[in-house]
Amino acid sequence: MQKKYRHIFFDLDRTLWDFEATAREAFKDIYTRFKLLDIGVSDVETFKDQYNHHNEILWTQYREGRLTKDILRGLRFKLTLKEFGIDNDELAQQIGQHYVQISPLLVNLFPNTHEIMAYLNPKYQLHIITNGFSEVQFTKLKESDLRKYFNQVITSEKAGVKKPDAKIFEYALEQANAKIDESIMIGDDPEVDILGAKNIGMDQVLFDPYAKLQQNGATYYINDLIELEKYL
Repeated sequence: MQKKYRHIFFDLDRTLWDFEATAREAFKDIYTRFKLLDIGVSDVETFKDQYNHHNEILWTQYREGRLTKDILRGLRFKLTLKEFGIDNDELAQQIGQHYVQISPLLVNLFPNTHEIMAYLNPKYQLHIITNGFSEVQFTKLKESDLRKYFNQVITSEKAGVKKPDAKIFEYALEQANAKIDESIMIGDDPEVDILGAKNIGMDQVLFDPYAKLQQNGATYYINDLIELEKYL
């Protein structure tokens, strides 16, 4: 990298925190704890697949401001349970609450997360920009011992807007006292992280751990976080 960066902004879920690995653990716990087999849910993987389908749709609505987080938490499990012929609002709410409570305690980080943080931390000011729920994200950072690396943790709830809206990036720059041309965004989502940063003129690194996306127009592209040592 030819530019002299001073500030590095990271996404959290699916960039540092292995969201899918955590979800697998959480759903196994939910399946057993709430005895879902007894009420007609055939297996945990099918339950998780149905949840992912509904959650993706509802999360897009939440990101666009068409759904509140309180409704999202219960509705995604209500719709999932209905796929198995289960119409139980109370159970959906209980599962939704339990999922939010347990998931940030099940620590799963991508390989080399702490190694690259230890490498970058003395050289740069590090920050987080995340669309995740504030209380959940701060718990994840605490439980994973990542909080110590970051100067600013910008959540969409704190900023009042969500990625890829330019306002959250502008808010993050203001909070970090950073300039666009000395900052870079690292994330896994081509639209939310990469295009969002690109639209305000900030350089980006696309993190693609499963090699499914290719560079997608990002300034830089990596498959492993440790590859940042080549560029930063």
